[in-house]
Amino acid sequence: MVVLLCFQPAWAKKEKQSENTLQGKQVIFVYGGWDGHEPAGCRDVFVPWLESEGAVVTVSDNLDIYLDRELMGKVDLIIQCWTMGTITPAQERALLNAVRKGAGIAGWHGGTGDSFRNSTDYQYMIGGQWVAHPDNIIDYTVNVTDHKDPATKGLKDFQMHSEQYYMHVDPNVKVLATTTFHGKTHSWIEGRKMPVVWKTNYGEGKVFYSSLGHVASDFQVPEAFEIMKRGIRWAVK
Repeated sequence: MVVLLCFQPAWAKKEKQSENTLQGKQVIFVYGGWDGHEPAGCRDVFVPWLESEGAVVTVSDNLDIYLDRELMGKVDLIIQCWTMGTITPAQERALLNAVRKGAGIAGWHGGTGDSFRNSTDYQYMIGGQWVAHPDNIIDYTVNVTDHKDPATKGLKDFQMHSEQYYMHVDPNVKVLATTTFHGKTHSWIEGRKMPVVWKTNYGEGKVFYSSLGHVASDFQVPEAFEIMKRGIRWAVK
């Protein structure tokens, strides 16, 4: 386990909401896995923001953090940025139990939606799993579909230049934003709408996911960063 002091990029500094739900909350930020999704870069975006909100953040580059019973027993929120890799049965059991008992979990892109491909219980908790990004890095639109939910209220549709995730999604999730595929590479998905942002529950815990955030600089898009910040605030216990 490592504990880091990080500096937030200037583009990641935004005004705080009037209600600070993270003050004093115990947050675990876990990062690692495939380096292509820049887990350390994303750490350097979100950890300073969490600390600026008053959260008490434990940063770990090792999944054994989930085996720390004392820490997991008091954690309010888990943020995971760990693409692919494997999780041991004991690590997975500890993570799932913490969320089921009331800890929140939040994350983005492959760091949460493509973690531990052989761990179906984990995927069941998150509410979806990445399966493809047909045209790789492209320009695409994110359509805000729920204008009343606190995570997306007041936000308009916006553009991304990144991977457009095609996912298998649990019908039980509450979808907040979608994207439409245009079938350039795979004609059979022309016009298909795909959830981009959702929230759900797992036992007593809250789960928030956004497929945006292929690399750390994707959070330079204000809406992508704002949605993730709001989702984190919502998911905290």
